[in-house]
Amino acid sequence: MRLKPIHKRILLALILALGITVAIFYRDDLDVRQLNEWVDSAGWAGPLLFMSLYALATVLFLPGSLLTLAGGALFGPVWGTLYNLGGATIGAALAFILARYLAGDWVERKASGRLGQLRKGVEKEGWRFVAFVRLVPLFPFNLLNYALGLTRISFYQYVLASWVFMLPGALAYTWLGYAGREAAAGSRESIQQGLIALALLACVIYLSRWLSRRRNKNGLE
Repeated sequence: MRLKPIHKRILLALILALGITVAIFYRDDLDVRQLNEWVDSAGWAGPLLFMSLYALATVLFLPGSLLTLAGGALFGPVWGTLYNLGGATIGAALAFILARYLAGDWVERKASGRLGQLRKGVEKEGWRFVAFVRLVPLFPFNLLNYALGLTRISFYQYVLASWVFMLPGALAYTWLGYAGREAAAGSRESIQQGLIALALLACVIYLSRWLSRRRNKNGLE
């Protein structure tokens, strides 16, 4: 028996909702040490496993900050940033596609009120809006991925802008995770690495506030 498209969407939505519920319920059981063991045991496929887990966590509304710190501790500041950014971008893309597939038609019919205003604003600014909300955390990251899927913004613009403008935050938090690993290992360079991480975080915070003030000044809020 072949399912109708509407039934497929309902089934997928139920599976997604169940997955999110289970993930949130067990999120306190996330063990960084166990994650480290999984990645190490995977050998050359460790980075692929890590990015897959990061993407899945993004889709299921699990906090990405812990995984970002873990990526820095596991892979170092450079490769850790690339793997963290890769996993986050893949997860954001999947959430975007799921939202557009599951609710795209409904939004077309119900695009009015505040939802309509948000949609028009996003479509007017295009990738610039994505760039802004990636640099200025006005909305929860996981929720934003789904919300942007309900707009008409190009998928490719969304993915590219997300990858580029999530980079500063990914670099800062990855370096913080690396500095934490160095400190735990008693490395002589732990203080230096910690200062670099704090400097990067300060730059990200300053950039976020500067962009927010500039946006308010230009009347775009």
